[in-house]
Amino acid sequence: MAGFLPDWVLVIKSVLISIAAIAFLGPVTMMYLTLLERKVVGRMQNRIGPNRVGKWGLLQPLADGVKMLTKEDIVPTPADPIAHFLAPILIVVPALLVFAVIPFGRGMTAVDLNVGLLFFIAISSTTTLAIFMASWGSRNKFSLLGGMRSVAQMVSYEVPMVLSVVPVILITGSLSTNDIVLAQGGWGGLKWFIFTPWGLLAFIIFYLCGVAECNRSPFDLPEAESEIVAGFHTEYSGMKFALFYMAEFMNSFTISALAATLFLGGWQGPVLPSWLWFFMKTYVLIFIMIWFRGTLPRFRVDQLMNLAWKFLLPLTLINIFVAGFWYFAPNTIVRVLMSAGVLSLSFWGLQKLNQGYAPEKRVYQFGD
Repeated sequence: MAGFLPDWVLVIKSVLISIAAIAFLGPVTMMYLTLLERKVVGRMQNRIGPNRVGKWGLLQPLADGVKMLTKEDIVPTPADPIAHFLAPILIVVPALLVFAVIPFGRGMTAVDLNVGLLFFIAISSTTTLAIFMASWGSRNKFSLLGGMRSVAQMVSYEVPMVLSVVPVILITGSLSTNDIVLAQGGWGGLKWFIFTPWGLLAFIIFYLCGVAECNRSPFDLPEAESEIVAGFHTEYSGMKFALFYMAEFMNSFTISALAATLFLGGWQGPVLPSWLWFFMKTYVLIFIMIWFRGTLPRFRVDQLMNLAWKFLLPLTLINIFVAGFWYFAPNTIVRVLMSAGVLSLSFWGLQKLNQGYAPEKRVYQFGD
C-alpha cells in the first residue's frame, strides 16, 4: 500500500503518527507517575496509598483528572489575565516538544536531529520564562517570591547541567541522541559512560541538576508550602493547576530519560526489547527522585546556591579535563590513575575552598 502513495503523503503520515504518539505518551506518563509517586511515598511512610478507585487504585489518575476539569477556574481581580492564562500553556509545550528527540528504542526516535541534545537543552530552558510569567501575572507576593526563587535556581543549575554533558559530546563527537546511544554499545553494557570516572561524576552532576530544574525535593524551594503557600502557582486552580502539575512530571520523565540516554546506554541491553531496557532505566531514575522526596529535607536558599556555584560548577569544569585525559591516555591503567588523582585533588580543593567561604559562627545571647 505504501508503494502507491507519494513521498510527501508518507512524510505527513509519519509526522502525524509521531505527534499522536507524543501527545498520548506525555499526559499518560504524567497521570501514572502521580500514582507511582503517591504509592511509593505512601509505602515509605508506612501507608498504602491510593487504593479505592479501580483495582489497586489504577483508575485514581482518571478520577483526579475529572476532578481538575470540573473545578472552577478562579482568576484574581488584580492579576494580568493574559499572562495568567498563557503561563500554564507555555510551560507544557516545551515539556512535550523534548519528547521528539528522545530515543525510546532502536529506531524509535520521533525526530532524529543531528543536534538533538542541543535541542533538548534549549527547549527545556524556556520553562523558566513560563514560571516567571505565572508568578508575575498572578499579582501575589507569594507567587512572585516563588517565581524569583525559581528563576535564580533554574538559571544557576542550568550552567553545571549543560557543562556536565560536554564530556559526552567530546568522547562521542556528536550531538545526536541516537549516536550517543550507539557509542555505548558492546561489551555487555560495560561501555556505558557511567562506568568511567568522568562519566560517573558527570551523571551525578547532571542528575542532581535535573532534579533541581524540575523543582523536585530537596530542591523544591520555588513551591515551598511551609514558607510561601504554593509558590509560583499559588493563584492557580482547576485545569490550569493541572497543567503545571503535568509539566513537572513530564520534565521529571524527560530528565531521567536523557540521563539514561547519555550515561546508561539508552536502549542498549541484551535479550529484552530495546524499548523495555530504556523504560526500565528511566523508571529506576524516577524512583530515585521519588526516594529523594520521601527521605531528604528541603535545602536552605544559601545552601542551594552554594551547591550550584561553589561545588557543582567547578566540578563540571574539572571533569571536562578528566574526560580529555581519559580520551588521550595510552591505556586503561593510566586513564584510571590520572582520573582518580585529578578527581581526588579536586574534591580536596573544593572542600578547602568551601571551608574558607563558610560564614563565621556567632553565639547569640539574650538581648541581641
